[in-house]
Amino acid sequence: MEQSLNMSTLADFIGKEIGVSEWEAMPQSRIDAFAACTGDHQWIHVDPERAQRESPFGSTIAHGFLTLSTLAPHALEILVKPLNARQTVNCGAENVRFISPVHVNARIRTRLTVEAVAAKGPGRTLVTMGAVVEIEGQPKPALTANLLFMLFE
Repeated sequence: MEQSLNMSTLADFIGKEIGVSEWEAMPQSRIDAFAACTGDHQWIHVDPERAQRESPFGSTIAHGFLTLSTLAPHALEILVKPLNARQTVNCGAENVRFISPVHVNARIRTRLTVEAVAAKGPGRTLVTMGAVVEIEGQPKPALTANLLFMLFE
């Protein structure tokens, strides 16, 4: 019988993958919206014609930090909702590595693995998750990172 993931069994999942998010597309409209929010209007992200002509990628690509930002909702889907924690605080990311570009209209998803679980006082648990953002049909991931979340029971 497979053990279910919950606050009391979380430590039993150290070293194990706990889930994979749904695939999601990275359309130009999303890349443009991220550029507008951050002020990063570099042409490799927002100028499809120039990117096709001059970029080694042959098209626009998503900002690395846009791809990184998908980890929060993916972690919510994979970790937070199943745990039913009273509250969860994103404590940051470590060892972030951008490995492959995410081309416009590519689809990405996230795999999460429990790396560490540490009690941090009554009702508080710090969880370190290994995250890999995959690009559909590509052998190398878009990025890897360790995510830290404080869970409150």
